[in-house]
Amino acid sequence: MPIATPEVYAEMLDRAKAGGFAYPAINVTSSQTLHAALRGFAEAESDGIIQVSTGGAEFLSGTTVKDMVTGSVAFAEFARVVAEKYPVTVALHTDHCPKDKLGSFVRPLLEISAERVARGQDPLFQSHMWDGSAVPLDENLQIASELLDKTAAAKVVLEIEIGVVGGEEDGVVGEINEKLYTTPEDALAVAETLGLGERGRYIVAATFGNVHGVYKPGHVKLRPSVLKEIQDAVGAKYGKEKPFSLVFHGGSGSTPEEIRESISYGVVKMNIDTDTQYAFTRPIVDHIFRNYDGVLKVDGEVGNKKAYDPRAYGKAAEAGMAARIAEACQQLNSTGTRIK
Repeated sequence: MPIATPEVYAEMLDRAKAGGFAYPAINVTSSQTLHAALRGFAEAESDGIIQVSTGGAEFLSGTTVKDMVTGSVAFAEFARVVAEKYPVTVALHTDHCPKDKLGSFVRPLLEISAERVARGQDPLFQSHMWDGSAVPLDENLQIASELLDKTAAAKVVLEIEIGVVGGEEDGVVGEINEKLYTTPEDALAVAETLGLGERGRYIVAATFGNVHGVYKPGHVKLRPSVLKEIQDAVGAKYGKEKPFSLVFHGGSGSTPEEIRESISYGVVKMNIDTDTQYAFTRPIVDHIFRNYDGVLKVDGEVGNKKAYDPRAYGKAAEAGMAARIAEACQQLNSTGTRIK
């Protein structure tokens, strides 16, 4: 059961919250990076989440095709086949989807999952993210409410975002301002509109200074205590401890202390993309520098086929990314927690 069923995915999220750990959620863009993610989880003996963004899904369909649904379906079906050989369980997820791409990304994929479930199969993806951070909160929650009905019917978990993640991902730019910090009032509005699981399961990407992309420590002040304030406010009103399962976006470059504190407040999923991109690319650069005359036909020479064979540097890239994912599992306390 390498690809989680809806029931197992729910168990994974519950185990993380109760056990004080979080799953790395790794963005992939190819079969090679998918294998790197699976290998990293397997080496850490950790289950995990593998996800595609809108840009990643386009890329997976082919650079001249650029169809997000085609790329997503191809990724999910390929993952189902190859994941069988790895001794871990993974959930498939689609990352940030803004309003203008819902009709060409999340909604068609939900229709596919609904059709699969009607035939007695599992959904294609285990969760989808609706990124309403660029619209007013009331519109964000109105769309989230409509999507929650559809995700629940398709046995899929919905991820929503309240607040704004700064920086840029797939052309979506978040400004660095006070909106980087979700308020208790925002969280109370979420609970009032979506409930706390009775209408369908959802997870919440609340923001506490997060920034996508590359940044140095100190560029933006992370305040994990914001997550505690959110949980406390909603928990006090509804009589539940840590009522939300939270998602940490823009996690690249965070300190171990910030990560641990965030997990203590109910974070069960942390997105990692920038760091794993670099971990994949750096060994390729190293291979090219060390085999310059082999990968290039310099001055009319013939080069070295073994050096420019994509498998030569692809293996190194996979190993580098897998090692970074295993490190992430260690940081998130998920090492050794795989479902047996």
